[in-house]
Amino acid sequence: MWAVPGIPEVSAGDDLAKLIAAAEPGLADGDVLLVTSKIVSKAEGRVVRAADREAAIDAETVRVVARRGPLRIVENRQGLVMAAAGVDASNTPAGTVLLLPQDPDASARAIRDGLREALGVDVAVVVTDTFGRPWRAGLTDVAIGAAGLRVLDDLRGGTDAHGNPLSATVVATADELAAAGDLVKGKAAALPVAVVRGLGHLTSADHGQGARALVRDARDDMFRLGTSEAVREAVTQRRTVRSFTDEPVDPGAVRRAVAAAVTAPAPHHTTPWRFVLLESPESRTRLLDAMREAWIADLRRDGKSEESIAKRVRRGDVLRNAPYLVVPCLVMDGSHTYGDERRDAAEREMFVVAAGAGVQNFLVALAGERLGSAWVSSTMFCRDVVREVLGLPPEWDPMGAVAVGHPAEQPRPRPDREASAFIEVR
Repeated sequence: MWAVPGIPEVSAGDDLAKLIAAAEPGLADGDVLLVTSKIVSKAEGRVVRAADREAAIDAETVRVVARRGPLRIVENRQGLVMAAAGVDASNTPAGTVLLLPQDPDASARAIRDGLREALGVDVAVVVTDTFGRPWRAGLTDVAIGAAGLRVLDDLRGGTDAHGNPLSATVVATADELAAAGDLVKGKAAALPVAVVRGLGHLTSADHGQGARALVRDARDDMFRLGTSEAVREAVTQRRTVRSFTDEPVDPGAVRRAVAAAVTAPAPHHTTPWRFVLLESPESRTRLLDAMREAWIADLRRDGKSEESIAKRVRRGDVLRNAPYLVVPCLVMDGSHTYGDERRDAAEREMFVVAAGAGVQNFLVALAGERLGSAWVSSTMFCRDVVREVLGLPPEWDPMGAVAVGHPAEQPRPRPDREASAFIEVR
């Protein structure tokens, strides 16, 4: 591995492949060329005035992952999670900042094709940039663009030196090469290009997947947000889901959500929550059939027509079609009795508020488990029926029912609500 000296200062419109070829890098078929993203950005004209840095970060940001004071860790347009969307003020003239290449994989392909044309060699190209990493101090270079390289070396299905099966080992080859190359390029040595020889078995005749294959998609990303951002998103992204897939619900996920629910505030250091988990189809059907009959009886007493009754009863399908059902209950154990109607009523209201806080915690935690939910109040209108069917103690008050499952579709966008409309300042 060696750095390539003689690369001149790069300006917008320069042909990087020709500049590298002119430096006589000594390339051979099967080599890997490591190119610092900054010279790619300069050649592609990705330079803006430093005064526009915050606006540039905003424009390059897809979502904010974490924020600490002025520092923003964001996902940028290339799918990379990094500080300030990769907008960088180093190694660029004073008063300017650099944006990352618009499509680093395309940049790598263009350099590779240009070197093949200029020098007649078939090499792999990796475009590198400097990252910090969660839970690790210091910076290292990683691959943000690639062409002609197997960026991931999948060893699953093989065995280690002791014959143990490898079931989860996928090596980020492109990132390893990027980090190694920085040992010879350096951050301030004006050596933006390096060559690695001896790893021809990792190169390919075609351009390959590119470095985009290194970006973990949202479904597999267990560390998608910072703590405060995750809390805000969990609260705001909790939505009422009314249709579910047939995919079964992990009972462990529901139990984790219950564990979150019972951290809600409660009066007198009590624990006023109980959660009845209906995990079998038989238990759900038995309860919902009994509730439907009770509802129909109420509607008939109200003088509703049979057509109106049938229409109203269909609203309960959200519970009937869910693969999992939870009945949260309020228990007044530990409550105070005053013998005064006003204070006794206030005491119950305290417990009801605590129960609601527990239900909200439960729904938010389900959203964190990537489960959809719908809280429906129906069990509150036939508590005796629910207690009888489920065999609950008489002091347990069902506080609605929660349908749980995997959403069949994305909910519609939530209408914006201006917080000031709900605030009174005194």
